[in-house]
Amino acid sequence: MSTEQHRVVITDFINDSLEIERQVLDGVATVEACDAYDERELFGHIDSADAVMLYHNLALSGETINRLQNCKLIVRCGVGFDNVDHAVAAQRGIPVANVPDYGTEEVADSAIGMALALTRGINLYNLRMRSHPDPWMYHVASPLHRQRGRVFGIVGLGRIGTATARRALAMGMDVRFYDPFKPDGYDKAIGVTRVESLEELMRDSFVLSLHCPLNEHSRHMINAKTLSWLPMGSYLVNTARGDVVDTDAIPAALAEGRLAGAAIDVIAEEPPSPENPLLVAWRDPDHPAHERLIINPHSAFYCEEGLADMRRKGAEACRRVLTGEMLRNVINEPQ
Repeated sequence: MSTEQHRVVITDFINDSLEIERQVLDGVATVEACDAYDERELFGHIDSADAVMLYHNLALSGETINRLQNCKLIVRCGVGFDNVDHAVAAQRGIPVANVPDYGTEEVADSAIGMALALTRGINLYNLRMRSHPDPWMYHVASPLHRQRGRVFGIVGLGRIGTATARRALAMGMDVRFYDPFKPDGYDKAIGVTRVESLEELMRDSFVLSLHCPLNEHSRHMINAKTLSWLPMGSYLVNTARGDVVDTDAIPAALAEGRLAGAAIDVIAEEPPSPENPLLVAWRDPDHPAHERLIINPHSAFYCEEGLADMRRKGAEACRRVLTGEMLRNVINEPQ
């Protein structure tokens, strides 16, 4: 079958030579990248695509999906799939697949690294010593507390949540999790403790690390009310999805000391507006967020090897559907 008969389009994020994708799809399809930042930029470019590879710089709404004429697969090249209307895709008979295993270790490492940067004062020491080196003493970040035996709370015990739990266990922490969708017994297998509600988890957590998908249940799950459940002087880490946290509530929680620190890798709007209250507080030298808040640009997944894995696995999913092989990791039920 000639390459002209199949066409794979990458909507966003990837804009290089596409060597990885072309190598995987050699002899099966041509590959092109739109490098779009707005869904409207896709009109006229993906309508005739046989497969679409989507990253995280934009969304695929039902309107765009309904314009697809030949599409046999939409691949969300990443774990979360809230930026594609998979229900409309199912109605159109288009399977949507994700890539759930490309960055598990990297995101878990990032979550633990962020937690340690906060709880061991690493970020705060660095900032204070650079701007106010006198006194050059440990107590400028006090009080800091021993990690061992303290509760490391995890929301969502999927692949990444589990990898994070194993790392926290290695540090001697008391790992507990809330995940109503996890079958009973998994906690026994890896040596962690299940709790039955988010409130129960948060009331005891020294560190709360988020690893859940974004859906109607988890949107703004962490907000001003639920943050009040945390003990005074606790820490929040979000490497999941931006809208799981109402970030407008974080500056106040840091100002009152409810949060001793927070690390945010994902924000609902990326890149965020300069007027975003979280960024305003973070950039204000007079606000506690200036020293106690870490913001990263949706980068917890990143390493060169992981990025290559994500691209290759996304292209392999396209190859499978275009050559009639069985699909993997389909998250909807095409009709």
